[in-house]
Amino acid sequence: MQFQNQTAISTGAASGMGLLLAQCWAAEGGNVLMCDINEAVLMEKAAEINAKGAGRAVGMLCDVRDYAQVCAARDRAVAEFGSIDLMCNFAGGTAVRMLQVDRGQYPEFPDVPIEVFDWGLDVNLRAQMYFDHAVMKQMREQKSGLIINIGSITGEEGDGYGVEYGTAKSGAMYGLTKSVAKAGAPHNVRCVCVSPGPVMTRPAMANMKTLMGRAADPQEIIDLVLFLASDKGQFINGTNILIDGGRNAMNRG
Repeated sequence: MQFQNQTAISTGAASGMGLLLAQCWAAEGGNVLMCDINEAVLMEKAAEINAKGAGRAVGMLCDVRDYAQVCAARDRAVAEFGSIDLMCNFAGGTAVRMLQVDRGQYPEFPDVPIEVFDWGLDVNLRAQMYFDHAVMKQMREQKSGLIINIGSITGEEGDGYGVEYGTAKSGAMYGLTKSVAKAGAPHNVRCVCVSPGPVMTRPAMANMKTLMGRAADPQEIIDLVLFLASDKGQFINGTNILIDGGRNAMNRG
């Protein structure tokens, strides 16, 4: 119960690693505000967490691209639980995949409608900055907190088709994380970026090569986040942690 009486916000929390973080945080006695645009599934998952009787979960419909909704989520977390101790920005995804862009119709980067890339930049970078900005106001008042941005191996590799994804993730990994860490330092607020390589949140990830010959189990990523939030991770700040099974060390030609 190492997170008892502590509060986390997790975005993208109706599925994937956002949901897994919420489940693990609550299992350790913590309270969690779960944000997602899939309200029906979100409420179902929050109810499942609450039925286990450890920490408490509250689901909240939130479009992470809308700053007013982001602030409403922050205020709901404080109203329900009194503090925000951890902010995890899991919402995201490659725009060309998430919006189901037909590569036959749009075969190369300059052919993809700019609106697709606008969506990706908003979800993968602007939304993370929105939540960082919003929760910093609360964390500054309470003189404590940890903000976790989520990067990707694609931020190191680039992507010649889903160009916005590598661009956004690189921005989160370096510029955003270092800057927010500097802004938070006078108030005892840390900011760290966790950047996964391939993770088995969907089958296609098994096709991405790593030095270890496999993709990560999602729990391995969440275990790193929980370590950063625990008493043992308190000296880690202002940096990007690549958890990629050695993919970035490979000579991929």
